[in-house]
Amino acid sequence: QVQLVESGGGLVQPGGSLRLSCAASGSILSINDMGWYRQAPGKQRELVAHITRGGSRNYADSVKGRFAINRDNRKNTVYLQMNSLKPEDTAVYYCNADSVQISAGNKLYNVWGQGTQVTVSS
Repeated sequence: QVQLVESGGGLVQPGGSLRLSCAASGSILSINDMGWYRQAPGKQRELVAHITRGGSRNYADSVKGRFAINRDNRKNTVYLQMNSLKPEDTAVYYCNADSVQISAGNKLYNVWGQGTQVTVSS
Protein backbone atom coordinates (compact mmCIF):
# COMPACT_ATOMS: atom_id res chain seq x y z
CA GLN A 1 0.00 0.00 0.00
CA VAL A 2 1.02 3.62 -0.43
CA GLN A 3 2.99 5.45 2.22
CA LEU A 4 4.14 9.07 2.44
CA VAL A 5 7.28 9.91 4.38
CA GLU A 6 8.08 13.54 5.18
CA SER A 7 11.47 14.93 6.08
CA GLY A 8 13.22 18.27 6.48
CA GLY A 9 11.37 19.83 9.38
CA GLY A 10 13.11 21.40 12.33
CA LEU A 11 13.92 24.59 14.18
CA VAL A 12 14.90 27.68 12.24
CA GLN A 13 15.28 31.37 13.05
CA PRO A 14 12.98 34.01 11.56
CA GLY A 15 14.13 34.86 8.05
CA GLY A 16 15.67 31.45 7.58
CA SER A 17 14.85 28.66 5.16
CA LEU A 18 13.83 25.03 5.24
CA ARG A 19 13.18 22.48 2.52
CA LEU A 20 10.57 19.81 3.18
CA SER A 21 10.49 16.58 1.21
CA CYS A 22 7.77 13.98 0.90
CA ALA A 23 8.36 10.67 -0.85
CA ALA A 24 5.54 8.33 -1.80
CA SER A 25 6.29 4.64 -1.89
CA GLY A 26 4.39 1.60 -3.10
CA SER A 27 3.26 0.17 -6.40
CA ILE A 28 2.31 3.61 -7.70
CA LEU A 29 1.33 4.18 -11.28
CA SER A 30 0.51 7.89 -10.98
CA ILE A 31 -0.38 10.67 -8.55
CA ASN A 32 -2.58 13.50 -9.80
CA ASP A 33 -2.33 15.94 -6.90
CA MET A 34 0.25 16.53 -4.20
CA GLY A 35 0.22 19.20 -1.56
CA TRP A 36 1.35 20.48 1.78
CA TYR A 37 -0.97 21.35 4.65
CA ARG A 38 -0.18 22.71 8.08
CA GLN A 39 -1.82 22.87 11.46
CA ALA A 40 -0.73 25.22 14.21
CA PRO A 41 -1.76 24.82 17.86
CA GLY A 42 -5.34 25.98 18.31
CA LYS A 43 -5.83 26.38 14.56
CA GLN A 44 -7.54 24.34 11.89
CA ARG A 45 -5.57 22.56 9.23
CA GLU A 46 -4.99 24.71 6.18
CA LEU A 47 -3.69 24.22 2.67
CA VAL A 48 -0.23 25.69 2.18
CA ALA A 49 0.60 24.71 -1.39
CA HIS A 50 -0.71 22.36 -4.04
CA ILE A 51 0.67 21.05 -7.31
CA THR A 52 -0.92 18.89 -9.99
CA ARG A 53 0.78 16.20 -12.01
CA GLY A 54 1.09 18.68 -14.86
CA GLY A 55 2.74 21.32 -12.70
CA SER A 56 -0.13 23.72 -11.97
CA ARG A 57 0.42 25.38 -8.58
CA ASN A 58 -1.65 27.10 -5.92
CA TYR A 59 -0.47 28.77 -2.72
CA ALA A 60 -2.07 30.15 0.38
CA ASP A 61 -1.98 33.94 0.35
CA SER A 62 0.12 33.95 3.50
CA VAL A 63 3.01 32.11 1.82
CA LYS A 64 2.96 33.53 -1.71
CA GLY A 65 6.35 34.80 -2.73
CA ARG A 66 8.06 32.96 0.11
CA PHE A 67 7.30 29.27 -0.47
CA ALA A 68 7.69 27.19 -3.61
CA ILE A 69 6.28 23.74 -4.29
CA ASN A 70 7.85 21.35 -6.78
CA ARG A 71 7.54 17.68 -7.61
CA ASP A 72 9.48 14.93 -9.29
CA ASN A 73 6.98 12.57 -10.89
CA ARG A 74 9.58 9.93 -11.61
CA LYS A 75 10.52 9.78 -7.92
CA ASN A 76 6.94 10.35 -6.68
CA THR A 77 8.33 13.08 -4.46
CA VAL A 78 7.05 16.56 -3.64
CA TYR A 79 9.11 19.37 -2.12
CA LEU A 80 8.31 22.57 -0.29
CA GLN A 81 11.01 25.22 -0.29
CA MET A 82 10.28 27.66 2.52
CA ASN A 83 12.13 30.98 2.57
CA SER A 84 11.83 34.10 4.70
CA LEU A 85 10.21 32.06 7.44
CA LYS A 86 8.11 33.81 10.05
CA PRO A 87 7.07 32.72 13.55
CA GLU A 88 3.51 32.37 12.28
CA ASP A 89 4.72 29.62 9.94
CA THR A 90 5.26 27.42 13.00
CA ALA A 91 3.08 24.32 12.60
CA VAL A 92 3.02 20.63 11.90
CA TYR A 93 3.29 20.24 8.14
CA TYR A 94 1.52 17.34 6.47
CA CYS A 95 2.09 15.94 3.01
CA ASN A 96 -0.91 14.79 0.98
CA ALA A 97 -1.27 12.80 -2.21
CA ASP A 98 -4.64 12.57 -3.92
CA SER A 99 -5.96 10.51 -6.82
CA VAL A 100 -3.18 7.98 -6.38
CA GLN A 101 -3.35 5.13 -8.87
CA ILE A 102 -1.71 1.84 -7.90
CA SER A 103 -0.99 -1.30 -9.86
CA ALA A 104 -3.66 -3.40 -8.12
CA GLY A 105 -7.21 -2.47 -9.06
CA ASN A 106 -8.63 0.70 -10.54
CA LYS A 107 -9.47 2.73 -7.44
CA LEU A 108 -7.92 6.10 -6.66
CA TYR A 109 -6.59 6.77 -3.17
CA ASN A 110 -5.99 9.73 -0.88
CA VAL A 111 -2.95 9.38 1.36
CA TRP A 112 -1.56 11.49 4.21
CA GLY A 113 1.87 11.61 5.74
CA GLN A 114 2.49 11.55 9.47
CA GLY A 115 3.56 15.18 9.68
CA THR A 116 6.78 17.02 10.42
CA GLN A 117 7.24 19.85 12.91
CA VAL A 118 8.45 23.23 11.69
CA THR A 119 9.30 25.74 14.40
CA VAL A 120 10.34 29.30 13.58
CA SER A 121 11.73 31.02 16.63
CA SER A 122 14.61 33.20 17.72
